[in-house]
Amino acid sequence: MAAHAGLTVDRITRSAADLADEVGIEKVTASALARRLGVKDASLYSHVKSLREIRIRVALLASDELNRSLATAIAGRSGAEALTAFADAYRDYALTCPGRYAATQLPLEPAEFTDTEVFARSVELTCAVLRHYRLDEPDLTDAARLLRATLHGFATIEAAGGFQHPRPAADSWQRITAGLHRLLESWPRTAPAQG
Repeated sequence: MAAHAGLTVDRITRSAADLADEVGIEKVTASALARRLGVKDASLYSHVKSLREIRIRVALLASDELNRSLATAIAGRSGAEALTAFADAYRDYALTCPGRYAATQLPLEPAEFTDTEVFARSVELTCAVLRHYRLDEPDLTDAARLLRATLHGFATIEAAGGFQHPRPAADSWQRITAGLHRLLESWPRTAPAQG
């Protein structure tokens, strides 16, 4: 098997992301990826240092894709409308790109993403959705964690086929996003620290 012409880091990353959606990010191996690209394992390593680097690159690619989807969804919206659009875009990405989405949850060391703004952009988008609720710290951080945990938890359980009740998951999703909005509207404010 000769080294495939046109093999680039970007092509490797996108192929790994596609493979992750098919088999899961944890099953993306150098051998499976080399077979998919029609090259030998060694050809991959002339472009990337390790399997870890490939997975990091998939995580960054997927995070950027998710950010773009979220930004498009919330553009021009605020309050409940923005929150619902954000939640729907998040869930849709998690369900339609399961391997990519799982890669966004990989724990990364700060040195592994110093050349990108992707995670700062994710925080900016979350804060943009929460701006309507006028939360100060530490309430803003707590609300952002609630939002992330709720969306991630629901989408992960749904993707795994965990909702077996006859009530459609989409109906529960609508009620949950409406409930999140009401909760955020009446968020209990943390008293300022006494100094």
